[in-house]
Amino acid sequence: MDPAGGYPARLGQVIVGASWAIARNLRGERMKKGIESDMTHPDRKKAKRFDMPGRSAAYTDAVYSGTSATSRELRSKMSAAENAFHPPAPEYNLYYGEMHGHSNLSDGSPDIDSYWRNIRDNAKLDFGVLSDHDHGGVGNDELWKGKWDIIRTKAKEYYEPGKFTTLLAYERDSYPWYNNLVVYYDGHDGEMLRGVRDGEFMERELRAALARGDILLCPHDTYSLSSGTDFLAMDVGCMTPLIEVISRGDSAEYFDHPIFGGSCCEGGTWQDALRRGARMGCIGGSDDHDCKNGLTAPELGFPRMHPGITGVWTAKNTVEGIFSALKARRCYGFMGGRMKIDFRINGHWMGEEFRLPEDEDRVVWFDVEADAPVDRLTLVKNCRDYVILKWGRQLVFDYAAEQDVDIYYLRVQLTDGRWGWSSPIWVNRE
Repeated sequence: MDPAGGYPARLGQVIVGASWAIARNLRGERMKKGIESDMTHPDRKKAKRFDMPGRSAAYTDAVYSGTSATSRELRSKMSAAENAFHPPAPEYNLYYGEMHGHSNLSDGSPDIDSYWRNIRDNAKLDFGVLSDHDHGGVGNDELWKGKWDIIRTKAKEYYEPGKFTTLLAYERDSYPWYNNLVVYYDGHDGEMLRGVRDGEFMERELRAALARGDILLCPHDTYSLSSGTDFLAMDVGCMTPLIEVISRGDSAEYFDHPIFGGSCCEGGTWQDALRRGARMGCIGGSDDHDCKNGLTAPELGFPRMHPGITGVWTAKNTVEGIFSALKARRCYGFMGGRMKIDFRINGHWMGEEFRLPEDEDRVVWFDVEADAPVDRLTLVKNCRDYVILKWGRQLVFDYAAEQDVDIYYLRVQLTDGRWGWSSPIWVNRE
């Protein structure tokens, strides 16, 4: 159970299901036999940019079927008409983890064993990361002076495949591109990135690191004056595949977000990068230094009381499974507690990019559950609010191809003030 709210540590464990594409083909076969109608009104795309299954021919026929059936029978037909469009259960399991935190090997307070045990035993997360600063804390030895060996050894020691996954990582200062950049490895034996000058990155070094398949780079505090990033200045090829969209009291979604720290600068937000063409997913991380990773800390007040947590959809809770899902951007970030975000378009998961003929419907599915009610769910399209709902489960048909590449993601707001964000889906127009 989650100590913050008594909610299950792993919300929404799911069974393997057939792909949505297969389900749609089966639905097409049923239509040929006259069993089920679809969204077939010839004028719907002349009149609307978005739609919902409650206006399918089958649903309308049920509404206008007269009084020959009971109310319960009619409601059942109406519900069946809507549900026929819903995708199958996810083919992945959902795991929660901590992607950012510090021990006394750099500038944190806990020793490394207390750090790992807190994430596993107190926060009851499925996976975790220790991301100590490469400088080892101002005035202390750098990580490469013996500390990196300790970090690698402990990551192996606490790894329990299928139960608790540890990812090897550290935080590398990378001026002028990203002052704060976390490096994640696909195993427990990786070497630190050293270059021309410690604490800095040359462009060729950054590009070489981004091109590697065995590591992932993710910045945080990108919008701040002291450690900011300028996505409006840099080449898209220098942008990372992930961004930490939320930590304790810091959201990098857009400029002047209601939840941000002491400074906010234009050009350093997730939306700035997406508008420039970055294929950038999002995660959450606490950036905690006091052994409260993954835990709600009421004494810090709102919003800092809530840690940043990452949700990952993957087959297995292993290093390979978690890392591959992060690399595929099949992940999302949120504030504390537990939050399930299932976001798919035409069967494609968050983080994916796919092509679709301009005249084919974009079938947008989202299913959000949390340990507090949904107050506001926003479908964000091309970095603007497109559809806003007061509930968390819906299928939407989007008829409007606006750009050569349309970008979609979800923003979730709960009644207790917490937020969550899915990684985007990119739909290329054919």
